[in-house]
Amino acid sequence: MIETSLNRVWEVLEEVKDPEIPTVSVVELGLIRQVGFEGPRLIVALAPTFVGCPALDVMAATIKEQLLEIGIDQVEVKIVYHPPWTSDWITSEGRQKLKMLGLAPPAQHGGDLERFIEAPAQCPYCESTDTELKNSFGSSLCRAIYFCNNCTQPFEQFKPI
Repeated sequence: MIETSLNRVWEVLEEVKDPEIPTVSVVELGLIRQVGFEGPRLIVALAPTFVGCPALDVMAATIKEQLLEIGIDQVEVKIVYHPPWTSDWITSEGRQKLKMLGLAPPAQHGGDLERFIEAPAQCPYCESTDTELKNSFGSSLCRAIYFCNNCTQPFEQFKPI
């Protein structure tokens, strides 16, 4: 086994992209909860955005493959459900990349979801809040479809979870 630092492991994980949003890494989405060695085996704790996430197997396989490529002999990706993933875990870099892609990031809520569920979405194109919900179900379970009345662009917003 090549001696690998945890800093190098995090660098590799920053390069692993979400299969549904390939401009954002699993780290930027807040999916990596813990990384550490137990003897020679590297354990990576991966939290899905929701139970049954269809991209979970792809992410876990990509993480393992990328880490094996840098010389780590034993990699285990553990799927963790506690604590459950929250959209608050998306990093500021991740939020900016989502916005640049045309996906409105959810507001930071700190667990007070009621206040944000009814709040208007902010358009990622013009930043207007003159928006309306068109469909509660977007291209994935954690997104909803909106329309901006200001710039007339449709867009998806991550639901605050």
